[in-house]
Amino acid sequence: MKKIEELNSFEDFLKDENLLDEVDFVAVKRVLAYQLQAEMKAKKITKTKMAELMKTSRSVIDRLLSPTNTSLTLQTLQSATSVLGKKLSIEIR
Repeated sequence: MKKIEELNSFEDFLKDENLLDEVDFVAVKRVLAYQLQAEMKAKKITKTKMAELMKTSRSVIDRLLSPTNTSLTLQTLQSATSVLGKKLSIEIR
């Protein structure tokens, strides 16, 4: 562990504490949840209707839209984006 004076940024601190990957993952999930909620609102789709369109349960939608719940499958995400008329794009950098 480095001394606080040796760290140049918050990102350096997260790396030093081995937390950067986890923080990045949670941030991505929050953005996804926000984007899905915004699309649902724009299309006036409730959580119940979304579950019906995706042929799944309301609890799956609650997990999908929770900014902190990171148990998300690509299949669920693909289904949600498809129902909303969007295309899922994932890249590795």
